[in-house]
Amino acid sequence: MTRVLGVIPARIGSSRLPRKPLQPLLGKPLVIWVWERARNMDFLERVVVATDSDEVAEVCREAGAEVLLTSRRHPSGTDRVHEAAARLNGGFDVVLNIQGDEPLVRSGALRAAVAMVEKGFDAGTCATPIRSRRELEDPSVVKVVRTRAGSALYFSRAPIPHRHEPAEEEKGRGRGGRLRHVGVYAYEPGALERWVRFGRSPLETEEGLEQLRALENGMRIGVAVLEEAAHGVDTPEDLARLERRLGMGNVT
Repeated sequence: MTRVLGVIPARIGSSRLPRKPLQPLLGKPLVIWVWERARNMDFLERVVVATDSDEVAEVCREAGAEVLLTSRRHPSGTDRVHEAAARLNGGFDVVLNIQGDEPLVRSGALRAAVAMVEKGFDAGTCATPIRSRRELEDPSVVKVVRTRAGSALYFSRAPIPHRHEPAEEEKGRGRGGRLRHVGVYAYEPGALERWVRFGRSPLETEEGLEQLRALENGMRIGVAVLEEAAHGVDTPEDLARLERRLGMGNVT
């Protein structure tokens, strides 16, 4: 049985959505939505929130969550997850980074990411098909391309791959194979250690995507493709859109 540690990184600062972990969704902070879903997933041996904020820590503790206060200097969620995993030192087989802005995260996505590590990849993540032009062109929607064997080739906020025959787009054949990245990562502990030791990379800085650090340094990230996965919250518009959908009762 694979021993999995779930870590929810919750940084208080966010350029696109200030104080993101504490933003209310139907009156409940985003980070609490994530923690409540994660704590009920039986394949996770332990779930902790890793934050740089006393305020976030207090809110999480009041809800009953296990919390670790971590450094304010971490450049990415992966660095924060590494600090938490190192401090717990629990001998886990897989460390799972459960994004704190995925309030409707599904166990299927988390299990799929873990499965990629079990298959031998350094890290695992997930993707779903892109189904609209809006998704394709939205820079807050991260896209990924991968090899036939499932290993990530590149992640970008830009539409990738670029279709060189625009006419095919108009015929409805233009989005085949294009994938939206789902914000969850599983790491083999030794690979997580290497990842953070590399330090920020040029492409990571350029795109604002921490997974590019791993790719630039030759690490293998397995990408599991799912038919559906919950959307994260990156902007005030995302939050408002999700709240409307929840209010209508058509989101699970």
